[in-house]
Amino acid sequence: MLKREKPKERFSYNPKKVLQKLEEFGKEVLEELKAGRNPFIDVPTRGLSNVYFDEKDRLIKMGNKTSRRYLFHVAHARRFMQTLLIAAYIKRLVAEGKHASLREAYYANKHTIPGTKENTFEDQSESDPIIEDLERMFGVLREEMHITADRRGYVYGDIVIKDGEDEFNASRLGMGGWAVPGTVEHIEFPEINVDYVLVVETAAMADRLIEEKYPKKEKALIVATQGQASRGVRRLIHRLHYEEGLPIIVFTDGDPYGWYIYSTIKQGSINLAYLSEKLATPEAKFVGMTMDDIKRYGLENVTEKLKGIPPNKKGGPTGDYKRIIEEMNYPWFQNKEWQRQLKLALDWGVRIEQQALANKSLEFVARKYLPEKIANEELLP
Repeated sequence: MLKREKPKERFSYNPKKVLQKLEEFGKEVLEELKAGRNPFIDVPTRGLSNVYFDEKDRLIKMGNKTSRRYLFHVAHARRFMQTLLIAAYIKRLVAEGKHASLREAYYANKHTIPGTKENTFEDQSESDPIIEDLERMFGVLREEMHITADRRGYVYGDIVIKDGEDEFNASRLGMGGWAVPGTVEHIEFPEINVDYVLVVETAAMADRLIEEKYPKKEKALIVATQGQASRGVRRLIHRLHYEEGLPIIVFTDGDPYGWYIYSTIKQGSINLAYLSEKLATPEAKFVGMTMDDIKRYGLENVTEKLKGIPPNKKGGPTGDYKRIIEEMNYPWFQNKEWQRQLKLALDWGVRIEQQALANKSLEFVARKYLPEKIANEELLP
């Protein structure tokens, strides 16, 4: 039986600490200049070569490789200047308690340098990586630096949410629930009347569960990711588990894309390895869809063929087949049961979508599939 755990950590967001890191950074550069030295910054290296899987913590983490940038260096000067500009802008945002989107951060810092024809930024593809650099340098989320991205995902269930001066129950906002904002650091949970969080890949399936009153009957909080979980959704899931002790169960399509969605929620992602400790939830469990569900529930006639060329065919593997083989080789998918599931998908050449359960009945997923599997703890690690 699922049990709500004792909270493991306190709410950690502290604007003063973010300001302190930014001020120390600025002072170090200024002191180097006053001393007649060439200021430099060490930025953790991006890419797979600087990423590893921590077996103990079960997280994808960033390694200790760094690249050094100097202010007085032809190849580095522009990037160094851009870093200082964005850092100063973020300091102002945090100090004033204001937030800006990635796009706004780009335009706010784009201008022509006096006495030249050079622009500080030519495109947002220059400013976004600088913000990522600052995240890696300071070990803070961009959301903690008051930089937000587009919102995606929603929450429905008997939980009271305090968002600034507003306080409301996420089960009394209509069928659409509460839209997860880009930044969830300031959100508080004064009252929680659910036993676990059910993270659902598709909005269509989340809507179906809400219509069937699954959240009320099963005392569950539905979090719809609407595809790959956004940073805001992943951070919210992390906080609900570690700060509120709620078990996390993930429900996706039975295909390489759905399994990767689960993987990023659980272990983190390669691209955001430097944020895994704040975004990932290693204790999350997977309820489905699994390959075993196909025969168990008689869904053979509603599977979809894997896209691409199988590994045993000329030109293969490609498409879904190639993605599954890649997942089989990930250290975090080396679990015996996951290896079996992935091999079955390759052998059978099929995938199964959440909506395929409607073949049994519209009510099937809410009345039988999820309640039985969760009650019996038929969950993959």
